[in-house]
Amino acid sequence: MSMAMRSLLSLALARLISLWSPVQVMAADLTRGSQLFNLNCAACHAGGANVLKSERSLRQDDLQAYLPNYLKGHESAIVAQVTYGRNAMPAFLDILSEKEIEDVAAYVEDQSMQGWS
Repeated sequence: MSMAMRSLLSLALARLISLWSPVQVMAADLTRGSQLFNLNCAACHAGGANVLKSERSLRQDDLQAYLPNYLKGHESAIVAQVTYGRNAMPAFLDILSEKEIEDVAAYVEDQSMQGWS
């Protein structure tokens, strides 16, 4: 088999695999995250605050200080907290879908970086 034919077959195979693959990365929807946050989280976390423990707000410094694994992966740490809950925070595993939790986490991270304007 010639080198050109191998290249052509490799390209065709790569294209076929990319069409077949069910994995597609979807960007977080900050607008939807904001809506979900307001419906599910704002009662305790309006404006990035924390009504139960004020020192554990959703502000960047507090997330860094108190949220496990935040420094290793900001949004993944927020996803874990929202999904499984911890301490007084309830788990949202059975309330929100995985995509909705990712959208909320992206919104929280975005707002924490902006200082919850």
